[in-house]
Amino acid sequence: MQSRLEYEQASPQAYKAMLAFHKASTHLNLEKSLVELVKTRASQLNGCAYCVDMHTKDARTGGETEQRLYGLSVWRETPFYTERERAALEWTEAVTLIADTHVPDELYERVSQHFTEQELVDLTTAIIVINGWNRLAVSFRTVPGTYEPDHPATESAKSPV
Repeated sequence: MQSRLEYEQASPQAYKAMLAFHKASTHLNLEKSLVELVKTRASQLNGCAYCVDMHTKDARTGGETEQRLYGLSVWRETPFYTERERAALEWTEAVTLIADTHVPDELYERVSQHFTEQELVDLTTAIIVINGWNRLAVSFRTVPGTYEPDHPATESAKSPV
């Protein structure tokens, strides 16, 4: 696989805007482990191999188990996730696939039982950010396998995708 182009070099201004949005999203009022599950699940749905590689590595660095990472694509059929995580994953799927789901009222009511209004906005922002990075990485074929997480994971990592 070969990258189509290096988007950060092709349009530094657009890249800086994405970085600023990403950086703001790293200070949200949510558990880092939950955010990594959400980023991984959205990336799976969007078929973003680079981001799946990145966020599973970051999740592992943060202490996530292999079992929960392997089960993420079939989370509904496993007992590995809390009710709050299940709500976040369902919300992630609906927001990521918004053209198909239109994020139904029943889902909003269920998810609202597990998240405050601020947390729900923060969760949705995290989903928006990863969907943006997914679209860049998939469109321009960012090559997976090269990402190395820093310790601790995420904020100071080499690429924010």
